[in-house]
Amino acid sequence: MTDLAKKRVITTEAPWVRFTLIGIALAFVLLFLVLPLAAVFTEALRKGFGAYLEGLREPDAWSAIKLTLITAAIAVPLNLVFGVAAAWCIAKYEFRGKAFLTTLVDLPFSVSPVVAGLIYVLMFGAQGWFGPWLAEHNIKIIFAIPGIVLATIFVTFPFIARELIPLMQAQGNDEEQAAIVLGATGWQTFWRVTLPNIKWGLIYGVILCNARAMGEFGAVSVVSGHIRGQTNTMPLHVEILYNEYQSVAAFSVASLLALLALVTLVIKSVVEWRHEREMQAAADLPPERPLVAKEAR
Repeated sequence: MTDLAKKRVITTEAPWVRFTLIGIALAFVLLFLVLPLAAVFTEALRKGFGAYLEGLREPDAWSAIKLTLITAAIAVPLNLVFGVAAAWCIAKYEFRGKAFLTTLVDLPFSVSPVVAGLIYVLMFGAQGWFGPWLAEHNIKIIFAIPGIVLATIFVTFPFIARELIPLMQAQGNDEEQAAIVLGATGWQTFWRVTLPNIKWGLIYGVILCNARAMGEFGAVSVVSGHIRGQTNTMPLHVEILYNEYQSVAAFSVASLLALLALVTLVIKSVVEWRHEREMQAAADLPPERPLVAKEAR
C-alpha cells in the first residue's frame, strides 16, 4: 500500500471537518502570532527607517543589546555543559536520589521567574545571606552582570537537559558498553559514540535555551536594578522606553528581538528538516549495508 493510500485509510473525517480545523488553526496563528508581529514592525517603522535606526543606535539601546548577547553567550555554554552532564547522569546511571535530581532539573519550569530573581536577591543582596561578605570583598552580584547571568542560567537550565534525557534513555547503553569493551576511554566513548547519537537533540536544546536567554524578563528584572546603560537587557530596555512613551524606540528594539526570534525559528526548522532527512536516509538503508561497511573498515 502506498503512503497516499495509507493516508486515505487513516483520514476518515469529512472534508468539511478537516477544512474547519485547518481554518481555526490558521485564524489562531494569524490573530495571535502574525498580526502582533506585524504590528511590532509597523510601529517600529512608523516614523521612517531613519528613526528606526536611531532607536537602535542610541547608547542605552546599544548597551542593552550588548548585555543581552553577552548574557546569552555565557549562559548557553554553561547550560550546555550542565545539561549534558545532568542528562548523562540521569539517563545512564541508577542511583539513590535520581528522582530528586530529575525534580531539580524541572524546578525552573515550576517556579516563577520573578521568584527565581528574588531567591538570588535573598542570597546575594545587601541584606542577604552572603551580602555582608560580598560587600567586604567588594564583589557585586545583584544589580550587576553576574546576577543577570545567574538568573538567566537558572530559568534556562532545563531546556538542554530535558531535550537530552528522553533521547538518551531511548538509546540505552549498549553502544557505550560495546565501545568500552573494545578499549575506548570514557572521553572517546562520549565523543565518538554518544555525541553523534544526541547531536540533533543537543542542537535543538541549545536553540531553545538561547531563545529563552535573550528574551528572559522576570528574573532579570528583579536582579538587574534597571540601571540604564549598565544592567538593562533588551526586554527591560523595551519596557522602560514604552513607559516613557518613546514608542518608536521601544518598538525598534522589540523588532530586533522579534528578528532574533525569527532567526531562531528558521534555524530550528532547518535542524528538524535535516534530522528528518537523516532519519529517513537511515531507514531506507538495507540492514546489510552498515555491516558491510563496518567489515570493510
